[in-house]
Amino acid sequence: MIRVLDEWWGGRHMSNMLPKLFFVHFCETSFIAETNQGRIGFLIGFLSQTQAEEAYIHFVGVHPDFRKQGVGSALYRQFFQTVQKLDRVRVKCVTSPINKDSISYHLRLGFQAEPSETQQDGVPYCLDYDGVGENRVLFTKATNDKLNDVGRRNPRRASSHS
Repeated sequence: MIRVLDEWWGGRHMSNMLPKLFFVHFCETSFIAETNQGRIGFLIGFLSQTQAEEAYIHFVGVHPDFRKQGVGSALYRQFFQTVQKLDRVRVKCVTSPINKDSISYHLRLGFQAEPSETQQDGVPYCLDYDGVGENRVLFTKATNDKLNDVGRRNPRRASSHS
């Protein structure tokens, strides 16, 4: 996955967001979507070690040629099913307030943006959440809430050699 990551983001350097440790230590809650054409998507998530009822989605990517075909929804659905079986009642994730596609996608899936006094285009976000100038929209969704999805693909668990 690391080899194609920057390419999927149009040359933007993203591979540092996904060190191998995620594939080694979070295999049970990370998934890869594949077709006979190869890997077309991934979701890296984990169980919170601090909040026993929460799971967290760290990073999701879908090959540009397979976007808007249900790949992302299928990955999210698999993650929700998995963490619900592990007694997690809530899933959290974050995105940048300038990433309008990600914000729109999460809202369509049924995630709620956590309230904040700071807003951009009506979307609340937390200032300096990931460091100075690294603002983030914080999303949360209960695992027993239906995901609004159209996906039909069946992702597989990630492996340490991904």
